[in-house]
Amino acid sequence: MTDSIVVNTAILMPVFALIAWSLVIFIRMYAMRMPAMAKAEIDPQSVKHPGALKGILPTKVEASADNYNHLMEQPTIFYALCFYLALAGQVDALQVQLAWAYVALRVLHTLVQITSNNVMARFSFFSLSTIAMLVMVIREALQLMQ
Repeated sequence: MTDSIVVNTAILMPVFALIAWSLVIFIRMYAMRMPAMAKAEIDPQSVKHPGALKGILPTKVEASADNYNHLMEQPTIFYALCFYLALAGQVDALQVQLAWAYVALRVLHTLVQITSNNVMARFSFFSLSTIAMLVMVIREALQLMQ
């Protein structure tokens, strides 16, 4: 195994970490949502339309579902970017650090959303994570222009 292969696969660890985190939130969402629906005597079939539970279940319960949805949105671009970088052989230590920063900021975004749900704090973590990914993209774009 060459050093470049080891470095290139290092970008995949943040991908794995964010996937694992997303599954933790999936479990939390259902662990909170199902008992809340039972307590409110809601038939799952009656809420088959997305958003049908909005305003019915406590905000604290729905925060996990909202965050799970957020983890299925922008991170898909992050996953594609990391796989692209690994396959293109364009991974260096800074790209890996930026990928870990992205993951850490998304975890912080989750923790804010499922606890205090302070919108400005959440937005700050979201924005910083987006900037981390943007820097990854800009670095690769500059590399491609050389």
